[in-house]
Amino acid sequence: MIIGVPKEIKNNENRVALTPAGTKELVKRGHTVNVQQTAGQGSSFTDTEYEIAGAVLLPTIEDVYRSSQMIMKVKEPIAAEYDLVQPGQLLFTYFHFASDETLTRAMMKSHAVCLAYETVEGPGRSLPLLIPMSEVAGRMSVQEGARFLEKPQGGKGILLGGVPGVKPAKALIIGGGIVGYHAALKAAGMGADVVIADLSLPRLRYLSEIMPANVRTLCSSTHVIEQELPSTDLVIGAVLVPGAKAPHLITRDMLKLLRPGSVMVDVAIDQGGCFETSHPTTHADPVYEIDGVLHYCVANIPGAVPQTSTLALTNATLPYAIKLAGQGWEAACSEDKGLALGLNIVDGKIVYPAVAEAFGL
Repeated sequence: MIIGVPKEIKNNENRVALTPAGTKELVKRGHTVNVQQTAGQGSSFTDTEYEIAGAVLLPTIEDVYRSSQMIMKVKEPIAAEYDLVQPGQLLFTYFHFASDETLTRAMMKSHAVCLAYETVEGPGRSLPLLIPMSEVAGRMSVQEGARFLEKPQGGKGILLGGVPGVKPAKALIIGGGIVGYHAALKAAGMGADVVIADLSLPRLRYLSEIMPANVRTLCSSTHVIEQELPSTDLVIGAVLVPGAKAPHLITRDMLKLLRPGSVMVDVAIDQGGCFETSHPTTHADPVYEIDGVLHYCVANIPGAVPQTSTLALTNATLPYAIKLAGQGWEAACSEDKGLALGLNIVDGKIVYPAVAEAFGL
């Protein structure tokens, strides 16, 4: 199979879908890997490294799309790429369709095969291709939240971990999945007073057993969140409904419960956001203020640490890419039902229920 790796063109997206090591694994199995020149530069991989691994370097993004049967990306195609996608071409990337009707309709129109990293399932309904970036985003959410709590950044001017004789900041993490778990670990390690809220009692019991002493758990509800907000400095939205639009857990009216200069980080923004007042931002312009509360809603948080993120992502996606390239998407998905759940759009039709329901299609 001919696999194409274009350079990411979303704002400040420095990751690349395939490392030179991953390229070598595909080439040694008889596949051709077309890599756009400088595609790996943001992740500190040179064109020379890709050439040594056996890649064919192509000068433009148009060349990569035109000559490849499978496109491997990190983020969904943006408007400039819509017309480059070919009928029958396999696109293997993060899509997050349920939060973007324009993208959904564009990919339907393209008649491509859209296989989304975020809905591929592993044993026990795990999400193996979402986990590595959720781990990064969870840790980064606290790092960025702590930065924007600083007064020069527009925050209230509070140190997340405090100092001896001065109490630490309080972080409320809504959602106890992979993002919430890693956010809580990071916040606790920085010395914050941490509360993690989730709907699942078994998950809360597990978190209570393994978390440090400065992490408390609460069964999530609107009432509980409202009770916590007045004493909270940093809110992290870490809720995920796989493949579906995220629910709004903090409304515009609830913002008045937070003190001015508080920070909200919406890690669910890829799926539409879990705060009513959220809208996507970029690394170039990451925050905005509503009712005195800073909102950080960057849609590609792991893109800020591409060396870490690219390696972690390729570790997870490469086995699936090898399977898809070796067997073709139909045979691979017939054999692996978890991989088949990654199929979101095929030949103009939505085949993932949560995406269809999001737009009444």
